[in-house]
Amino acid sequence: MNSRPDSATRTAAQAVSRAVLRQGAARCAALGAVSTAATAAGLLLPALLGHTLDLLLAHAPAAGRWVGRCAGVVLLIALLDGCAGVLTGTVDAQATAWLRRHLTGHVLALGPRATARFGAGDLVARLVGNAAQAGTAPGALAALLAALAGPVGGVVALGLIDPWLAAVFLAGAPVLALLLRAFARDTSACVADYQRVQGRIAGALAEAVGGFRTIRAAGAEERETARILAPLPELARAGHRMWRVQGRAAAQAVTVAPLLNLGVLAVAGLLLARHRLSVGEVLAASRYAVLATGVGALVGQLAALGRARAATGRLAEVRAEPVPAHGADGLPPGNGRLELRAVTVRRGGRTVLDGVDLTVPGGTTLAVVGRSGAGKSLLAEVAGRLADPDAGEVVLDGVPLRALARAELRRAVAYAFERPVLLGPTIEDTIAFGLPAATPGAVRSAAGHAHADDFVRRLPDGYATRTADAPRSGGESQRLGLARAFAHGGRLLILDDALSSLDTVTEHHITRTLLAPDPHRTRLLIAHRATTAARADTVAWLDAGRIRAIGTHRELWRDAGYRAVFGGEDGAAEDGGADTRPDVGAGNGLHSRVPVVGQPRKEPTAGIAGGAEGADSEGRD
Repeated sequence: MNSRPDSATRTAAQAVSRAVLRQGAARCAALGAVSTAATAAGLLLPALLGHTLDLLLAHAPAAGRWVGRCAGVVLLIALLDGCAGVLTGTVDAQATAWLRRHLTGHVLALGPRATARFGAGDLVARLVGNAAQAGTAPGALAALLAALAGPVGGVVALGLIDPWLAAVFLAGAPVLALLLRAFARDTSACVADYQRVQGRIAGALAEAVGGFRTIRAAGAEERETARILAPLPELARAGHRMWRVQGRAAAQAVTVAPLLNLGVLAVAGLLLARHRLSVGEVLAASRYAVLATGVGALVGQLAALGRARAATGRLAEVRAEPVPAHGADGLPPGNGRLELRAVTVRRGGRTVLDGVDLTVPGGTTLAVVGRSGAGKSLLAEVAGRLADPDAGEVVLDGVPLRALARAELRRAVAYAFERPVLLGPTIEDTIAFGLPAATPGAVRSAAGHAHADDFVRRLPDGYATRTADAPRSGGESQRLGLARAFAHGGRLLILDDALSSLDTVTEHHITRTLLAPDPHRTRLLIAHRATTAARADTVAWLDAGRIRAIGTHRELWRDAGYRAVFGGEDGAAEDGGADTRPDVGAGNGLHSRVPVVGQPRKEPTAGIAGGAEGADSEGRD
């Protein structure tokens, strides 16, 4: 990734920074007030100490009271510092929480584009680590303003004691200011490099965790460990650069600061010798000179602000990605007629779908088949607007998907995936995910249609079993994903190879229910098995991103290229595609032939509910 942010990223960074400050405006103001009060008390203390010293040297009766006042100011500073610490933690936590909520919502709105652009591991690093660092910006800014008030107040106090003291200090102050400015610039660049390398390591780790079975099966643990940790030397170099920048700035500043202090003390000594200053005023001047240089606090706050600024820049890169815009239209009455008009989609500089024209009549079933890499899953994403085409448009019952309101689109389109992500604390919540209100009866009915009810009831707590604790196979996970789709109402149901992990008997039963005649719902299936394609009303043969042919499975089976899509599978009979697999119901050994397109279907029409939330972003091989 380019280390130089573009104008969109800079604009997004500024917008994020302003929004964070607005979110915690009240607490930031309180923190600023408390920090400033602590600084003011710190500026008052040298004057009190100087005056008290003069009274003690003069053996004045009031010296005791002034000693008590000095002690009171010291206690006040300690109290204010404690309050500032609590407020800083609160402001940081509030800002971090807001950033994570805001950016998480943005990432979910981006959908698959987010992981394609940044990678899952890098996104996690940004939303967790970088958000925490960016969340310290309001507190660091308030602390920096208070830290600046110390040097400014110190110079003013020196001028009040004697103008010559302030003049001597100001003569060398520009050098100190230039050093701090260079430090702020350099530290932001170093921190940005460090955070980028951290993101690369996080991305590689996420990939390895996702493919741990493949890594273990190949015995490649050591090689993958080396790959994940390969950027460590670069990370170390970036970290060393950070420390060198901070150390160099501190060394330069502490070289200049003692010279300024020495100059102030020399002039104060001359003024004392000429009886223009008292001993107490010399003491106060020495303390104000230290406050005026204030290098340690400024370097620390500038470093914290630099880290926050770099982290905000990484969050802004995510925020700068535009989310898909939704319209405000609704859908007319219809049964899910789907049209893809000259749809073209590019990924990574490659055209994956090239001018696809496809019409699926309402109430019918279309199977999309093709070799691996033909663009089938991407077509499924585009059909339900999980992704937008680069050219062309997708129309549902006469309305372009871009013109639909988001809620209307999600109610109308259902999804089931090859590897469903099962969200929700319990199995019942998982099936009802995305529904505003789902009755237990509707959930169990959907599970029954997906042939998931039996194995769910065998779980320790049935539908109340925690999803994370429920043992299940890949096929059972697919059935829960199908149940989630069946539990939602909708006119278009899209299955992206959602039957691939089922055994043949279960697949047959679910397919009978799924493909039973239903004039009110359209079904789009991404199929890898000839038996699934044979049951569809129509098959679209996708080849290298283009529609090569459309027809029934029986018609297309005559083409050797079409048969080659399914390899050596003999799921379609030589005479045109009748599925002859036995229907082994409950192990009774009875055999029946499954009707396919071109033969009358005699299965009873099963009332299935369509629709799924459609917000899952599934990984695929």
